[in-house]
Amino acid sequence: MKKFLLFTVISALSGAIWAADTNTAPGAVEAKYTASIENRTAEILKVLALSDTNQATKVHDLIIGQYRALRAWHDEHDAGLKAARADTNATAQIRASVKALHEKFISGLAENLSPDQIEQVKDKLTYGKVQFTYQGYLSQYPSLTDENKAEILRLLKEAREDAMDGGSAAEKTAVFQKYKGRINNYLSKQGVHAGKQANE
Repeated sequence: MKKFLLFTVISALSGAIWAADTNTAPGAVEAKYTASIENRTAEILKVLALSDTNQATKVHDLIIGQYRALRAWHDEHDAGLKAARADTNATAQIRASVKALHEKFISGLAENLSPDQIEQVKDKLTYGKVQFTYQGYLSQYPSLTDENKAEILRLLKEAREDAMDGGSAAEKTAVFQKYKGRINNYLSKQGVHAGKQANE
């Protein structure tokens, strides 16, 4: 009888603990997410080194707001994007709304930051992939012409604009991979090969 009562008490307590965990899980997830985007934003502000407190607060709020807006957008649209993957028109229509978020964010930054500072924000939001990848091309293709270099940089910055709207690091990386394919095709058409002169 005692064993039965003990088992009943343990079961009840386990159920209560499980229920408590279940009830607090969303709050815990949200707290973890908030801490994560606050840390990322703090890193960006550190790079910007803004001395004006009001300016720093505005930029902080813009970045945090964009993180949250993109998270909500992806929660709402990712399933639709996956379903419409083969339909270019449907995909473009879905992505139009995220482009609106993108433009609003950039406009907000432009009201508070210089063009060079906006570049810094974009680079931090995409893990510095533009310069990292660009330097990789310079190393792999040491005799690129100025025209080649300008086109590679243009395409990488275009990739950065798309990658900024990604919902995860993996999505952002995938965007750059896609653009690397375009760059490689461009270099191939130009007759440029790794380790060889651009005009060979």
